[in-house]
Amino acid sequence: MIDKLVVKLLTLKMWLSDDHGQDIMEYAILTGGIAIALVVALALFTGSLNSWFEAMGNFFSTITPN
Repeated sequence: MIDKLVVKLLTLKMWLSDDHGQDIMEYAILTGGIAIALVVALALFTGSLNSWFEAMGNFFSTITPN
């Protein structure tokens, strides 16, 4: 009886110490950091984000649905 209780308590302790959902948050932070780094690099290398967004807007406005 006591051994079953000890096993259940140890299982509960292991479950509570496990990192549930932490991987998803790490990937989200990493993806956000990469996106910010790309925007900053784009701003540094092109000199202006406005011209880049205007070029992207012109490109997407020429696409017509079939």
